[in-house]
Amino acid sequence: MTEAEGRIAKEEIYQRDRRHVWHAFAPYSEQNPWVVEEAEGVHVVDLEGRRYLDAMAGLWCVNAGYGQERLARAGYEQMRRMPYYPLSAAHTPAALLADRLSGWLGADYRVFFNNSGSEANETAFKLARQYHAQTGQPGRYKIIARYRAYHGSTLGALAATGQQQRKYLYEPLAPGFLHIPAPDLYRRPDGLDPIQYGKQCAQQLEQVIVWEGPETVAAFIMEPVITGGGVILPPPNYLDEVAAVCRRHGVLLIVDEVICGFGRTGKNFGFQHSRVQPDIVTMAKGITSAYAPLSATAVRQDLYDAFKDPSDPYGYFRQVNTFGGHPVSCAVALENLSLMEELELVPRAARMGDVLAQALERLYRHPNVGDVRVHGLLAGIELVANREEKTPLEADLVKRVIAACKARGLIVGRNGDTVAGFNNVITLAPPLIIEEPEIAFIAETLDEAMQEVLGGR
Repeated sequence: MTEAEGRIAKEEIYQRDRRHVWHAFAPYSEQNPWVVEEAEGVHVVDLEGRRYLDAMAGLWCVNAGYGQERLARAGYEQMRRMPYYPLSAAHTPAALLADRLSGWLGADYRVFFNNSGSEANETAFKLARQYHAQTGQPGRYKIIARYRAYHGSTLGALAATGQQQRKYLYEPLAPGFLHIPAPDLYRRPDGLDPIQYGKQCAQQLEQVIVWEGPETVAAFIMEPVITGGGVILPPPNYLDEVAAVCRRHGVLLIVDEVICGFGRTGKNFGFQHSRVQPDIVTMAKGITSAYAPLSATAVRQDLYDAFKDPSDPYGYFRQVNTFGGHPVSCAVALENLSLMEELELVPRAARMGDVLAQALERLYRHPNVGDVRVHGLLAGIELVANREEKTPLEADLVKRVIAACKARGLIVGRNGDTVAGFNNVITLAPPLIIEEPEIAFIAETLDEAMQEVLGGR
């Protein structure tokens, strides 16, 4: 292809994209899209040949990094052997993967496969409601979630989401969803001990359960760390405390590991930083390192047993998903877990998370940096207009910092379109294969971008 032909080909891509593609989280615009053409390791290359370090691993999901030929080969081999069959029957990759996931979860679980995190959470809600109905408590239908948390874009998952800006113009959503405040160590009352704060937050959950009537509450859903809402870290005892509340009142605990799972926090799953074994675990994204669409809803075996009553014609779980548990995706997931184990990416994420936390300390020299939160290879940098009062920085300035990073070859994220006035957190979730020099580049670039945009404030 000549240089002229290459220019024509690129312009054709831009034109077709502008004409036909509806992008996620993109305002109506006639501007040229940013087209990513290649990826390798922790870097992506756009259609113009510009190279960027992807410090968001796509959308929090390319945990094993780009260009892992083993994962591509696993998908190819499965396509040749048997490209598709629905899980109304059975196939080898799904059976092997479900067994492997139970090992990673550390207990005996039954696994229902879907395609996305939204579907995994929808499935969890349906399972929780049906479980209670089949154990003699049909009045338990309410799901409690937390403000600022994100659980998906389908009607039920969006109803569980505690981000009003994501819901605007789409309501009314699915009924039966309630919310409590998010535990936020950075914004806890002055002088309050973190452990006491964790107990206080759990008491908020218990109060809502009691006020609503425990006999009406089916489940509580939470991420170990609120991710898309701003990487909001809870107190260290929070998950143990809320699990105890759930047990006291017969409420199922659903842990959403869509982002925190598969090594992101330095453990196989985020809940494993506690002593809790959840009733239901939902997962997606890193399960295949995003090389193929797949999600899973894992249910403790004793809960699954409630669905075996042969006398009830509706006692089984009546859900089917055409592509859920696709054999190619399951084969890729199996190889992804093997790759992560061989490269020891989970303990590596914990180790490199310490490196990231130390590197980001330099950002505190900027008066607009209120808090730097790091948990494994998951980080949030909260920008404020006033450090003493913790007033959130206006969203336009946050966007300008992100644009300045991109101009220097670094892709970072932010908690956009969440709750009014609090879209002020820059987010990081790099591939788990990241090296120390690349972490240094992230910190240096953020430092320079903040100096450019905020230095004169």
